[in-house]
Amino acid sequence: MKFIQSTATEWQGWSRNIRLFFLANMLYQIGTGMFSVLYNLYIHELGYPDAMSGKIVSMQSLATALCFIPIGLFGDRVSRKRLLVIGALCSGIVLAGRSLFESESSLLTMAVLTGLFAAIFQVLAIPFLAENINKADRLRIFSIYSAFVLASQVAGSLGGGVMVDVMQAAGLNKLLSFKLVLLVGSLAIIAAFLPLQAIRESTIIRKQSDTTVNKYPTQNSPAQSKGELSFIVKFASIQLLIGIGSGLVVPYLNLYFTNRFSISLSLMSLLLSLGQVMTIISMLIGPSLANRVGQVKAIVIFQTLSLPFLLLTGFTNLLLVASISFLFRQALMNAANPLQSAVLIDRVSAKKQSLANSCMQTAFMLGWATMGPIHSHLISTYGYYWGYAITFSITGMLYVTASMLFFMLFREKRSSAFTHYS
Repeated sequence: MKFIQSTATEWQGWSRNIRLFFLANMLYQIGTGMFSVLYNLYIHELGYPDAMSGKIVSMQSLATALCFIPIGLFGDRVSRKRLLVIGALCSGIVLAGRSLFESESSLLTMAVLTGLFAAIFQVLAIPFLAENINKADRLRIFSIYSAFVLASQVAGSLGGGVMVDVMQAAGLNKLLSFKLVLLVGSLAIIAAFLPLQAIRESTIIRKQSDTTVNKYPTQNSPAQSKGELSFIVKFASIQLLIGIGSGLVVPYLNLYFTNRFSISLSLMSLLLSLGQVMTIISMLIGPSLANRVGQVKAIVIFQTLSLPFLLLTGFTNLLLVASISFLFRQALMNAANPLQSAVLIDRVSAKKQSLANSCMQTAFMLGWATMGPIHSHLISTYGYYWGYAITFSITGMLYVTASMLFFMLFREKRSSAFTHYS
C-alpha cells in the first residue's frame, strides 16, 4: 500500500509526456495481452496442426528481429514519438486483420507485419522513457513501467479468456468468440495512438541527456564508442542464450497447460495472469535488492532462483504443483528485466540508446524465431510429457549458462566509467 501511495504521489509530479506514454502503453498491452493468450488457440480452432503455431511464432519473431537494428538506428536520428504513433496505429490495423483472416498465406503475412510494427514499441519504449526522465530516477521508473506493462497484459489476457468463455456460454461457437475477442484487442491497440499523438516532442531533454552522458573529451570519443560497442556485443550474446531458452517454452505455456492438464480457457488465462501479477510484485522488489547487492548480482540471483521452479514445471504431472512452480519461475526470471534495462541504458551514450536496446532485442528475438519448429518437433516426437520435460530442461541449461556469463563479464564493471543497464 505504501508503494501504491508513493507511486500515486509521484504520478502527479511526472511530466505530461510520461503520463500519456503510460496511458498509451496500457491500451497497447491490454490488446497484446488478449492476443498472447488466445491466438495460438485460435489457430488451433481453425483446424491447423500445432506446427502452424510454431511457424507463425517463428515468422513473427524473425520479422521483429530483422527490424530491431534498423529501427534502433532510425530512432536515434528522428522523432521517437512519430515512430511510436505509427507503430501503435499500424499494429492495431494488422492485428484486426489477424482476427478476421483464416488462410495460411494471410496468417503468415500478417504475422510478418505484426513483427515489423511490434519492433517499434519494443525498441523505442525504454529510450523514450530515458530521454524524458532524470538519470537518477531511471531504475525506479523503469521498474514501475515494467510492472505497469505487465499489469495491463494481465487485464488483457485474463479478460480475453473470460470473454471467450462467456460468449461460448451464451451460445456462440468457439471460432466466432475467438474472432470477436481478438478484434476487441486490436481496437484497444489502435486506440493507443491517440495519447501518443498528444505527446509533445522532447528535443531539449534529449540534448540535455546527450550532454550529461557524454562526459568525455572529443579526442577520447573513438575509445568510448569502441567500449560501448564491446559492451553491447557481450550483452546481446547473453540475451541470445536467454532468447533461445525462452523461445522453447514461453510462447507455448498456454498450450502446455491445455495439452498436459486439459484445463479450461478461463483457468488457463487465470494462471498466466497470476504469473504476471507475481512478476509485477518481484519487479517492484527488484530495485531494493539492487540497492543492497548491486544490479548485476540482483539479476543473477533472480535468474538462478527461477531454475528449480522451471524444471519442476516441466516434469510434474500435478496441476497444483505445475501452477505454483510456474508462478514462481515467471516472477523470478522476469524480475530481472527492468534491472537489465537500467544496466544497458546507463552504460551507453544517449545517441546509442536505441541502437543498444535494438541489439539486445534482436538477439533475444532471434532465439524465439529459431525455436518454434524445434519446440513443435520435440512435442510431436516425444509427446506432451517428455516433449515438454525436454524443452524445459534445455531452457534451464541455457539460463544457467547465461547467468554465469553475465556475472563473470559484468561483475567488475560497477565502478567503471560507464554505468551498466540491464
